[in-house]
Amino acid sequence: MTLKRSSILRMALAGEDEQEKGDREPFLVRAMKIAMVVMLYWFISITMVFLNKYLLDSPSLKLDAPLFVTFYQCLVTVVLCKTLSLLSMVLPIAGAQDFPSVRFDLKVLRSVLPLSLVFIGMITFNNLCLKYLGVAFYTVGRCLSTVFNVIFSYVMLKKTTSLYALMSCGVILGGFWLGIDQEGAEGTLSWAGIFFGVLASMCVSLNAIFTTKILPAVEGSIWRLTFYNNVNACILFLPLLLLFGEVNTFISFDKLDSLYFWGMMTLGGIFGFAIGYVTGMQIKFTSPLTHNISGTAKACAQTVLAVFYFHDTKSFLWWTSNAMVLGGSFSYTWVKGLEMKKMQEQPVQKNANEKDMSQGV
Repeated sequence: MTLKRSSILRMALAGEDEQEKGDREPFLVRAMKIAMVVMLYWFISITMVFLNKYLLDSPSLKLDAPLFVTFYQCLVTVVLCKTLSLLSMVLPIAGAQDFPSVRFDLKVLRSVLPLSLVFIGMITFNNLCLKYLGVAFYTVGRCLSTVFNVIFSYVMLKKTTSLYALMSCGVILGGFWLGIDQEGAEGTLSWAGIFFGVLASMCVSLNAIFTTKILPAVEGSIWRLTFYNNVNACILFLPLLLLFGEVNTFISFDKLDSLYFWGMMTLGGIFGFAIGYVTGMQIKFTSPLTHNISGTAKACAQTVLAVFYFHDTKSFLWWTSNAMVLGGSFSYTWVKGLEMKKMQEQPVQKNANEKDMSQGV
């Protein structure tokens, strides 16, 4: 939940040693490791979505407190970060460097605050989108983060986008509008869910941009950023809980003494934290491009599972809208991957040409 596209390049660089080590491993061993990591990513990501849907909109639970659910998940993340930080110092475990020492530093908290405001919007609107939309339509409902990436990259970073990438965004937009039309035709459309999905997509894109700017304040550590982001979120959620009346809603909730309820709430927080860790693992064992492709395939599997699990009946055009969104996302990822590869090859070619010229002289 807390680890997004902005950290992909940094994690990929951190995983170079892992990839070099993998080059010396037998192919079968490495293939099995990659398969296990990808399956773990799929399992945690899909389970987290279904679990959050239960906590946010279950007829049996009847808890109308999405902000409190989000607040509690942030609190669990803070506790896990601090616990793992302490364990990494006490126990000489492999990979301890992934969990650096974290402490409450007011100066850093203030530096991270602008990002934290976007982060709060991102996780809150994500959960609100999931609350009002079905899991099957969740992928389409919040599919515009790629489109917002293009817009904000141009407006804020003055970066242009290639024609092929823009065409991919056009396919995503077409799938988005077709999906809205088909949900409306089936009588299951929630405009509140669409609204929150668009806001969530916008915040996901802004979160990626702000993360790049804020990382130096936490010495480039994604886990420190996760810790401070969630500390700020826990503090800022308190007045929001009072403002929206969720404190009274929670106090009057009839399952406060249920161990099952608190177990599910805590499990949701653990999965929210774990998705960041397994995302990093998948990038280390594969590549940023493969990670994005895996995420697109996971979204497809998640949609199919949701349709079967909730016994939904969907039209051909509804499935077409999902295919357009997923196909456009895949195409955009592929195009950007090819463009990045081309940019990386240009300096190498330039150096080779300069070397040939110097030898000719």
